[in-house]
Amino acid sequence: MRPDKAPKHVERLKTLARRGFYDNTVFHRVIDGFMAQGGDPTGTGMGGSDLPDLPAEFNDLQHLRGTASMARTNDPNSANSQFFICFDAAFFLDGQYTVWGRVIEGMDAVDGIARGEPPASPTKILRAYVLADHPTQ
Repeated sequence: MRPDKAPKHVERLKTLARRGFYDNTVFHRVIDGFMAQGGDPTGTGMGGSDLPDLPAEFNDLQHLRGTASMARTNDPNSANSQFFICFDAAFFLDGQYTVWGRVIEGMDAVDGIARGEPPASPTKILRAYVLADHPTQ
């Protein structure tokens, strides 16, 4: 996570993870060669948290393989809880979506996420937590 580049977004993700918001949610939009999107409690791509939307924190981080970024509507200040992880570089997204982190270990798990819009058998996030809160996990 990159609180130095996207402090409000990182704090939001930590808050939601600590509340169990992401537990048992699915990756509802997964495009092969592009990205896997999740973070919607309804599993439809239309849901979010009860917290207010976040202002954009666009930064100089690129959308590389493994980049974690916030999903949003056409309004740049509409990110809430949904996020996506890039399967491959997607430089055309740079400066338009808030990058808040990158997968540094476990890309094999990301690569294994079921594809589809929505996937026939979507991959589920069983439990999301902040590692610093559980150092023995």
